[in-house]
Amino acid sequence: MKKAVLAIFLVALMGLSVVASGCISGGGSSSQSTQAKKAIAIVYDVGGRGDLSFNDMAYLGVSKAAKDFNLQLTQLQSNSPSDYLTNLETLAKQKKYLVIVAVGFMMSNAVEAVAKKYPDQKFILIDGDVYNMSNVMTVKFKENEGSALVGALAGLIAANDGKNKVGIVLGMEIPVLYKFEAGYRFGVKWAEDYYKNRTGKNVDINVLYQYTGTFNDPAKCYAAAQTQLQQGAWVIYQVAGGAGLGVFNAVADYLHAHGKKMGPPFAIGVDSAQDWIKPGVIIASMMKRVDLGVYDGIKAALNGTFKGGKVELGLKDGGVKVSTINDVMTMFNSLPADTKKKKLQELGFNSTEELKQYLEKTRSQVPDWIWQAVDELQQQIISGKIKVPAPTTKDGIEKIRNAQTWQEMEQLAG
Repeated sequence: MKKAVLAIFLVALMGLSVVASGCISGGGSSSQSTQAKKAIAIVYDVGGRGDLSFNDMAYLGVSKAAKDFNLQLTQLQSNSPSDYLTNLETLAKQKKYLVIVAVGFMMSNAVEAVAKKYPDQKFILIDGDVYNMSNVMTVKFKENEGSALVGALAGLIAANDGKNKVGIVLGMEIPVLYKFEAGYRFGVKWAEDYYKNRTGKNVDINVLYQYTGTFNDPAKCYAAAQTQLQQGAWVIYQVAGGAGLGVFNAVADYLHAHGKKMGPPFAIGVDSAQDWIKPGVIIASMMKRVDLGVYDGIKAALNGTFKGGKVELGLKDGGVKVSTINDVMTMFNSLPADTKKKKLQELGFNSTEELKQYLEKTRSQVPDWIWQAVDELQQQIISGKIKVPAPTTKDGIEKIRNAQTWQEMEQLAG
């Protein structure tokens, strides 16, 4: 899927077009003093809008808040890490924003510096590590929990098909991505145990992994996924934002080369319900509800309950989840009629119902008992019966990589 086409689609998906310095609001006019209290802003990381992933989920949250609460919205894009501090200070010094949202771990230092300089300005930092400032709400997610579910899905698909390898292609090697990797590995090991208990057969599934160092270069992720497929990976989880589109293309090309339109092998999406991007290729997505975290933070600032410190959202809170067909179709059906029609033509479908049926057919390639097993793991995590590790250091993730069972990994969860 070409980047230009994706960009056009995203404009329609979000329902409006906004330039980097532009504004949207729910309508109406107000005095300058009132208006100053009814503006919000967001600074995107280098992945940027159009990644169909992390940044776009953040946009969904701020745009929904802008509409629901009649707020003006200003957006700034960071083209390189050196832009973070400049963008944040450009907004903060205006002293007009109720909240400034900073998207991504890599903005932590810049947020801390600007928040100290402008103590009256509230910030929502997504995935960062600023915890001790009264004007910074750091929203984090239990990606390890959601990743454990798709790890179990990948492991059981591989085991059921007599395969012994699955893959994960990641972006930059930063602490938050260790949580994805650890959860995925945990789920794969849990799947080995589950499969043995169900069938009496021992399986040993190897997890192939690669950090590509990018969130915006699909070619690197394509190459990584292509290598893993050649090595026998039967399911590949992409954790690289917009660059992860390369994983989907690699799996699609592999299927095409083998005369197949539908997996396995499969890809697994991340952050948003990405299944629609390559119907037949993506079996499910690990949704990270950045939109929910952003929206709730803005709402807290509006109603006076905003507090600095860490807010963490997991399976129990609805902060992470495995995508459903309804998740995918809800997004698709929100499109304007003309855009939806064009997109259906590009995908080769005559109606949304055909798309839905194709997605359902894709999922039917995986036996019901596997989906039920994933649900079982989810309930065990929510209940606290099982705890998934969440390392954020190199030493921590190495211990997970060396663990032989999920029980051994669980002991590392602390």
